[in-house]
Amino acid sequence: MKYVDEFRDTYKGEALLWQMEKLCHIIGKPLKIMEVCGGHTHAIFKYGIEEVLPPSIELIHGPGCPVCVMTKGRIDDAIAIAEYPDVILTTFGDTMRVPGSRKSLLQAKAEGADIRMVYSPLDSLKIAQENPTKEVVFFGIGFETTAPSTALTILQAAGENLKNFSMFANHVLVIPALKALLENPDLQLDGFVGPGHVSMVIGTKPYQFIPQDYHKPIVISGFEPLDILQSIWMLLQQFVDGRCEVENQYNRLVKPEGNTIALKAINQVFIERETFAWRGLGDIPHSGLKIRPEYALFDAEIKFVIPNRTVADHKACQCGEILKGVLKPWQCKVFGTACTPETPIGSCMVSSEGACAAYYKYGRLSLVEKNNS
Repeated sequence: MKYVDEFRDTYKGEALLWQMEKLCHIIGKPLKIMEVCGGHTHAIFKYGIEEVLPPSIELIHGPGCPVCVMTKGRIDDAIAIAEYPDVILTTFGDTMRVPGSRKSLLQAKAEGADIRMVYSPLDSLKIAQENPTKEVVFFGIGFETTAPSTALTILQAAGENLKNFSMFANHVLVIPALKALLENPDLQLDGFVGPGHVSMVIGTKPYQFIPQDYHKPIVISGFEPLDILQSIWMLLQQFVDGRCEVENQYNRLVKPEGNTIALKAINQVFIERETFAWRGLGDIPHSGLKIRPEYALFDAEIKFVIPNRTVADHKACQCGEILKGVLKPWQCKVFGTACTPETPIGSCMVSSEGACAAYYKYGRLSLVEKNNS
């Protein structure tokens, strides 16, 4: 298949790994590299990349899964909205099973709340048009990748004066999260594999603070096996050359300035929150988006009274430490036993981009046995 098989070529992969071995020998020390994006984590385990890398390279799995970083309190807020009379709550499938303090959205649906899975915020808009006597609320979630589509949906709702549509905004921003990680003394990193989808929107320029202020290299990567291998090779080459830069492996889609149309839509509809709570990382200043006052008609947090409580995670779950990169999923006491994709205790086991879910699906037994031996 053109444009896919080229990025899964076994011989090219073997050549990159051979080059990595040589570069690691020159570097002469262990390296910790964080892949920020949950999509990369999923691909790394799907294609067995972690198991074929030189032994001196350790991959650290970052907090780039928007479902995983959602706190129990925000899930409770979404459930509270869904349980209002005459409300239809729409959401992406991954959020349905994320545990709140008492139940998940899926359990609330089973108890009678009208909660519907959609593939796009525009699906929610259509539901609002078809149900004029109902309040339709879209559970907006994701990084800068999905924020443009929700912003454009709100603009369309405003253009149609669709008063029974609103959004519960939970969009988060990658740059403040990276700053929080870099300020964490418990996490020692040598470099980053940067998120490809987010970078398609924001470009490469926002990452300049990483080499400039923290002296760590970052390579923006695509999601195919050769993309990830080449990105790691590019990081190794920077170490050998004594460079510390932002490089763009994913230049077939990512431009330095990003997507100006998408950025314009985000800035037109959203403003940064003073602070936003992330599971595992705590409150991070200016790390979330909220709807601008001029679009308050479409802001579910204004339309509805929500609990807005801080809720502690399950005591046995170490999802927060996993999201910070301090622990690996197999080091959590309940991983693969009490906590599975069918019975998740923490959010990292729910989304397909979560590190725990990726470990469980693609390498749970072999990796746990290897690391316990």
